[in-house]
Amino acid sequence: MSLPGLTLIGETINDSVPSTHRLYEANDIEGIKELARMQDKGGAHYIDVNVGKRPPEFLAEIVRQVQSVTTKPLSIDTPDPVMAEAALRAYDLQRAGGRVPILNSISPLRLRMFELKKIMRFRPILLVTERNENGVGQPNHTAAETVATARALLAEAHRHGFTNDDCIIDPGIAPIGADSEGQFRRLMESLQQMHADPFFAGVHRSVGLSNFTVMLPPKRGDGSPTKGPLESAFLTLAMPLGLDHIIGSVKRKYELLPADHPAMQCLLDCLKLEGFDVIMRVQEYYA
Repeated sequence: MSLPGLTLIGETINDSVPSTHRLYEANDIEGIKELARMQDKGGAHYIDVNVGKRPPEFLAEIVRQVQSVTTKPLSIDTPDPVMAEAALRAYDLQRAGGRVPILNSISPLRLRMFELKKIMRFRPILLVTERNENGVGQPNHTAAETVATARALLAEAHRHGFTNDDCIIDPGIAPIGADSEGQFRRLMESLQQMHADPFFAGVHRSVGLSNFTVMLPPKRGDGSPTKGPLESAFLTLAMPLGLDHIIGSVKRKYELLPADHPAMQCLLDCLKLEGFDVIMRVQEYYA
């Protein structure tokens, strides 16, 4: 389930999900199609398709098979330009009601992927977690580095004919349960700075939300759920700053939380803490 104003990209057809990986290994196409149906019925606005490191022809076939059971547009999820090209050529624009796919993702080290627009118009996700320094990717550790990368990548998108409304910026989200390096603070400050900068007006923002709680237990000490409330608390803080897309689960009930909710208090505290104190605060929340 998603919130009004939040576009949900269904995350399940991804090789990094163990159960989906097993379907790929068994060539269980019907199983993959059932995941597409489930996410369609569950309210996903886009269906993500990620086959991992498999041949381009395999990704193209999965695109065709998924589109045979849903009219939702797809998010083609691969860092490989050759695989992305095969998927775009297989994509049935008419089947999706004229809605173009998302291409996840273009980074400063993958600028040639912009050229794929000649094959099929798409909405690019601009991944700004690292910058290009003399052909070598360097991770962004601060909001200033993240926003500078976003500005440069968005300017490059403009040069290839993409508008702000076409583009989705992904500043990267890290597991809050292991955040000793201030990644959560970097993310929130990046969203704040882009939200305040007219250059980014109309640009969409997205994160892979399940990554935020990937290392946490499913229940708190009192038996209440851990992951859903923390993800909802993040959305409560981030959506007013322009976050309007997520790669997430149709099975999760995302909602806006009141300021006094324990998950909200946990994240607000984490923004004020540094180093292992952040991890200790999260452990306190779920203990």
